[in-house]
Amino acid sequence: MSSVLYVCVHNAGRSQMAAAYTRVLSEGAVEVRSAGSVPAASINPAVHEAMLEEGIDMSAESPKVLTTDAVQASDVVITMGCGDACPIFPGRRYEDWELVDPAGQDVAAIRPIRDEIKERVRALLDSL
Repeated sequence: MSSVLYVCVHNAGRSQMAAAYTRVLSEGAVEVRSAGSVPAASINPAVHEAMLEEGIDMSAESPKVLTTDAVQASDVVITMGCGDACPIFPGRRYEDWELVDPAGQDVAAIRPIRDEIKERVRALLDSL
């Protein structure tokens, strides 16, 4: 089973959406982790609402701190604007997805970010 780690700064938006889509679109065939270099207190409410529109309930999720163990346990590490906070280990596949930060945005502004993440996750799953 492949494993993917999604990392952004607050683990409240982009990485959470990517993790949720990976779980749903892979139908559980991929082990999924998400984390943040400086995790927020909770998931962005507008992100939660945008994902509910897709039939994905993220109410049980919470931001998690990025750990070295999470990186070492993952085959693929996708970063989203966390700069140099993510440790690099040999033998891992790394990608950096440049995405607009949904922090402070309303649901209408988050929809195109959500949709881009969904397409990127589909492409990633096809490559695993």
